[in-house]
Amino acid sequence: MTDDYESRVSDLEARRKKNLAMGGADKVARQREKGKLTVRERIDLLFDAGTFIELGLLAQNRDGSDTAPADGVVTGHGDIDGRQVWVIAYDFTVMAGSMGAVGEQFKAARVRELALRYRKPIVWLLDSAGARIQEASGSTFAGTGWLFADQVYMSGVIPQVAAMLGPCAAGTAYIPGLADFVPMVKNTSSMALGGARLVKAATGEEVSDHDMGGSQVHCYESGVGDNEVESDEECIATVRRFLSYLPSSNAGTPPFAETGDPADRAVEGLDKIVPVNPRAAYDVRKVIKAVFDRDSWFEVKPTWARNIVVGFARAGGHSVGVVANQPMQKGGALDSDAADKAARFIRMCDAFNVPLVYLMDVPGFLVGSQVEKEGIIRHGAKMLYATSEATVPKVTVIMRKAYGAGYYVMCGKGYQPDTIVAWPFAEISVMGPEGAVNIIFNKQVEASDNPEATRAEMVAKIRESINPYLAAGWAMIDDVIDPAETRRVIVRGLEQARDKKVDRPWRKHGNIPV
Repeated sequence: MTDDYESRVSDLEARRKKNLAMGGADKVARQREKGKLTVRERIDLLFDAGTFIELGLLAQNRDGSDTAPADGVVTGHGDIDGRQVWVIAYDFTVMAGSMGAVGEQFKAARVRELALRYRKPIVWLLDSAGARIQEASGSTFAGTGWLFADQVYMSGVIPQVAAMLGPCAAGTAYIPGLADFVPMVKNTSSMALGGARLVKAATGEEVSDHDMGGSQVHCYESGVGDNEVESDEECIATVRRFLSYLPSSNAGTPPFAETGDPADRAVEGLDKIVPVNPRAAYDVRKVIKAVFDRDSWFEVKPTWARNIVVGFARAGGHSVGVVANQPMQKGGALDSDAADKAARFIRMCDAFNVPLVYLMDVPGFLVGSQVEKEGIIRHGAKMLYATSEATVPKVTVIMRKAYGAGYYVMCGKGYQPDTIVAWPFAEISVMGPEGAVNIIFNKQVEASDNPEATRAEMVAKIRESINPYLAAGWAMIDDVIDPAETRRVIVRGLEQARDKKVDRPWRKHGNIPV
């Protein structure tokens, strides 16, 4: 009896050891030659030390053979900063990390089910060639569709992160498309609906996976990726940091972090960052770093649609989402991509109870035939919709320009900000003074003896009429503040709205422009 017991335990240990070895030493070595970590090294970095609990280690591919250790995907849960998080991590050393029937329909599906059941975040570590073609029978193919339906059901309920650590084609490429945050490792990660070989077979186009769907494409051009990072290690650290700003689910509040930065600290030096001249450029990220808790700024999509800046920060230790116009790019004017970027971020913050702070310096939306053909009305409406729909605490600071529809989408008075204030040199108007003169008074200017002097005089007169004191006098803003008071006003405004409740008419859902 004892011998039989020991032999069975030995057999168990041997099976575990084999599957922990992944695809074998040679394939592991090739992974490292490419500058990539193995799936288990990535998991060790993702979770707090000693907290990972694996489910499905002994899984094998559908034919019952032992040629696919763990069926090419590692699943389970662990702690990140003491909070439970679930993981689905594809192992490229096993059949190129392809999605097998067992691994996807049972292991990964179970993790998605449990993450939703317990209302805990889920992280995909993606390094996969997509669906396993040799197993793609009708029933298997139909089963993989559950993955994307599950992601939709989880959307806005639990945070979803898709960390791009290698190639990601076909089926797995939709995972980042539906996730809340998508960091990409430079040079090694890619995503596309069809890999390079499939594209060549289908269209004749010869292109590499990297050129078609690498981080340079998706973090700079398409906007599907969020943050480009240099290595697997940086990618995992970025995932951990992103989650630190969010609650575990939509039923919770974001975790508080003591930063040691006084909530009532005066913000010195803004006069050296922001010129009074409304046409002069500056980097709004310097304002953000000066106003919010020191070293708390975490930018999202920093290399795409750079005329607007979005990201997380802390205000008195509390997590906030920041939406700020960027005068360094296109003068801060909004276009279709900027509206999409902001709308997506605003909706994520609202879904997970993260208050929003708008730092406004906007000359409006771009105009012209080209942007109309690109659907700027439809795209701009997304940002308008997101700002209107958000029920979290909202604070608006009008720093300089607040022109036209840009004022609306950046949470102007009509969009129920809980606090709305302006700096002394702010301008609130349907358009800038120069534009108004060109449209309304141009004939009068041209008919004058000194057109340039007349134009300057009219611009100055209009500028006097759009200063923030008129808005404050009509109670259209709450106050005009010294820029140095900005941090204190934001923190107090958020504290004032901490227990905010908003009642809206019942509806199944709104019809957001897409």
